[in-house]
Formats: sequence, structure tokens, C-alpha cells
Amino acid sequence: MASTSSETPSLPGSNYDVFLSFRGEDTRHSFTDHLHKAFILRGIEAFRDSEKLQLGQEIASELIQAIENSQYAIVVFSEKYADSKWCLDELAKIVECKKKKRLEVVPVFYHVDPSDVRKQTGPFEKAFDEHQKNDKIDREKIQKWKDAMREVGSLSGEHLRPQPHQRSEAECIQGIVKVILNKLVNTFSTHTFSELIGMESRVEKLKSYLAMESNDVRIIGIWGTGGMGKTTLARVVYKMISSKFEACSFIANIREESEKFGLHKIQQILLRELLNHRDLEVHNVHDGVDIIKRRLHNKKILLVLDDVNDLEQLNKLAGERCWFGSSSRIMITTRDKHLLEFHEANEIYEVEELNHDEDLKLFSLKAFKMDHPTEDYGKLSQDFVDYCKGLPLALEVLGSFLFKKSIDEWKNELGRLTKFGETRILSVLRISFNGLEPIQKEIFLNIACFFNHMNQDDVEKILDYLELFPKIGLRVLIDKSLIKLHGNRLGMHNLLQEMGRDIVYQQCPEDPGRRSRLCSFKDIDNVLTENTVRGY
Repeated sequence: MASTSSETPSLPGSNYDVFLSFRGEDTRHSFTDHLHKAFILRGIEAFRDSEKLQLGQEIASELIQAIENSQYAIVVFSEKYADSKWCLDELAKIVECKKKKRLEVVPVFYHVDPSDVRKQTGPFEKAFDEHQKNDKIDREKIQKWKDAMREVGSLSGEHLRPQPHQRSEAECIQGIVKVILNKLVNTFSTHTFSELIGMESRVEKLKSYLAMESNDVRIIGIWGTGGMGKTTLARVVYKMISSKFEACSFIANIREESEKFGLHKIQQILLRELLNHRDLEVHNVHDGVDIIKRRLHNKKILLVLDDVNDLEQLNKLAGERCWFGSSSRIMITTRDKHLLEFHEANEIYEVEELNHDEDLKLFSLKAFKMDHPTEDYGKLSQDFVDYCKGLPLALEVLGSFLFKKSIDEWKNELGRLTKFGETRILSVLRISFNGLEPIQKEIFLNIACFFNHMNQDDVEKILDYLELFPKIGLRVLIDKSLIKLHGNRLGMHNLLQEMGRDIVYQQCPEDPGRRSRLCSFKDIDNVLTENTVRGY
């Protein structure tokens, strides 16, 4: 089942958000274990070594790689931390990465005095004295360990004192988690907008709809054509604001997953993540609704329901605002505006097409791995951008496909697209068409073949004559983001029009006379000249 609540904002190339360095016998089954679980609960990817890794004398290569591929390191200094050569090697590696600006370090002083860590006094002095006596340990390595401990011990961090002055362990853990979450959100925001073209303004608009300062439960719809980036936008905002909620869940691909597994399985994932109850079972949809109502009504949650295509999905996953605690937020991505209106969403954000500059930049990032085309590919790049007409999916698919291909291959692909289209793009767009009633499909295909950019009143008269009930049919197509109204003129994205014409073409590729419609002068001339009309 597709769910992304465990995903966390991370830099490109980072496998972990946090690396935990600790002395196993001191804190593995106490403080560090609780901290690790708190990270996982909040969707922070934390690496904690297993006891099996520490069988050899040298630090394991898996740990070196984990340190190098983490954004933050939490070093838990406990009384016996410096007794372990393994821990000290970890610490030295952490400082090495810190100096290369690849890692940020947060120390935790667990029942030890920070000054003892910095100066290697108290239990740490005793530990280093023992290391000095060991002839098998290089003196230079010991000095490296001391320098690393002095550097990390001088950083500001959390101090957990022994009784009776001890700060609550739970309070300390929550403080650490909050610090890391805030750092991750800021890091994610900085890097996201350089990689996701046109995202910053869209994110700010969506965040304004969420009205985070409001205490009411708000439902926000994200609506648009397939391939417009609805899910990406929801995911970005989800990661940016998740730290402000008690629990979060991002349920992806609901349309597809509910068909495969049933709504009760999606309810089960939602509940397991929002309640942190990995063994919770939901046996049927009605039980799922009851559990959601009973267990979540006092909990401030963030929930994303991605790719919703049926009202029943909303009714069984987020039926009423009173199911969730005060200040909860539910974001719903869908191609069908009517679902959001019927569910009384507080706001509906229509995802806009990219503008021309954004089109070219996104296409270039995929096709050239830089934000503009090379001079010799400039005109061809413009031709592909014009073909995509602001659809991020098309720009990414075609740009990635054309990477490192020759100019002749680019020209060849442009010709193929003009005639046949791109299957990967058309198949995504066709999902919306497949969800239409037969009479609505007829209206869509007629517009795609004949009536795009025509006056709405004129089109309605023709469709009414064909007994296709255009008033309600056109409204459905608009709600499903398959057509738009510009004043009184109907408009259809050129890739949707291409998809519609391809549907007609596939009715009988070899014999135009067997198709339901003839969309090109060539086919019309062929059929009339050869008198090959056979009906569809």
C-alpha cells in the first residue's frame, strides 16, 4: 500500500536525517531507544546501529556510510561513552564530516557534566588513561579522539542531569525532536524551491489557504488535470508543516489503492500512522469509521488524501470535521472539483500551469541538467516546451527522455510526437476520461475532434441536437479539469485534445472508415474518395 508518512525532507544524496551515536550498554535500551522511537513517530529517518555491527575492532563500513549520508548527528555522551574505541571512532568521523559542512551535530549530555566532556576530566579522563596504556592504539588516533570530543562537547545541546535535578527525559526527547524537525523543515524549504520549478509561489498560496493560525478543522482541496503536480505540491507543504501536528499521515494513490485493496485497508494505514499503532487491524469499512471517530476526535492531525476520485472515499476516511481534533488540517488532491464542493472544502486551490519561463527551466533541468538549453538546442527546446503547454509531467517525461540525445534524434522525436503522442503522458491523462459516463465521453471526444476553442453556446446547440445533454455534460468536464471556459469560449489543453484524438484513432488504426469520428483532412479525403465508411 502506498503511504508516505515515514518520508522526511532530506537533502539530495542523504539516506538518513539523523545518525545516533551512543554507548550501547549505557543507553541502548533506555534513553536512546526512546529517542529513536520518537524520531520514527514523527517521520524522521534515524540511523541507530545494531549490536551485531560492533563485533569487529574497527568501525564498520556501514556506519561510516551512514554518517556520511546523514544530515544531522546526535551524540549521546554518557559515563562510559569514551570507554568504547568504537564510539570514539564514530565521533571522529562525525567531526570530520562536520568540518566538510556535510553534517550538523547536536550533543546530548546524559548524566554527565558538559565540562567533563570538553576537558576530558572525570570518567572521560579515566577512559583516556586506559587507552593511553594500550600499545595497540596509535597516539595520533587518541589525540584525534580528544580533539573531536572537545569540539562536540563545546557545542550547545541538551543536558539531562541525574536525580534530583533531572529534567524529564520525555521533555528532553521532545525538545530534541522539535529542534531536528525545525532544522529539517528549513533545510527542505531551501533546497526544494531550487529543484521544483514554480513551486514557491504555489506553496505560499496553499499555505495561506491552510490558515495555520486558525483553531478550526480545515479541509483544503488541491484540484487540477492529471500531471499538473498536485501530489508534489501537497507533499512539499506536508513536509514543511508536519512538525506542527501531533500526528501526520500522507495516503498516496487512493484511487488505485482502494480498487486493489479496499477502503478498509486505507483506513487501517491511516489509523496505524496517526495513532502510532502498527498492529491495529481494520476488518471492514464500518469498523474503520467508528475507530477514526473515537480515536482521533481529540488529536491535532495532518492528513493528506491523495488522488481521490470517489465521494465514498472521502466519506469513509474524513467524513466530518468533528472526527478530528481542533486545528487539524486535511488536504485532498483530486481531478474532480465537484467532490471537493460536495464535501464542503474550506478552500479549493486550482493548480496553475507553469508559465513559459518555468516551462523552459524545468525542461532544461531534465534535458540538460541545467536551467537553460544549450545554444544549438535552443529552437528545438522551445518546440518541445510549446508542445507541453505548461504540463509538468510532459516536461519531465520528454526532457528526461531527450537527455544526451542528438539533434537529429530530437527532431525525429518531435515528429513522432506530432503524429502519435507520448504514451506515458497520454495514459496519465486518460485516467480522467476513463472515469466519465458514456455520454460524457461522447461530448469530450466531440470537443477534442471538432469544437476546441469554439463558442460555448454554439457547441451546446450542436451537442443538444445530438441529444448529448450538454449543459450538465460540459459542467462535469469542467469539474474534472478536462476543459476550461475562457469567457464564453471552450478550451482544452492541447495534450488532452491529443489524447482524445488518439482514443478515436485507436478505435481502428488501419481503417479510418471504422472510426466513430474523422479528425484530419487526410482521413476525411481518404474515406470519401475510397467510399470506405463502414461505421463504428
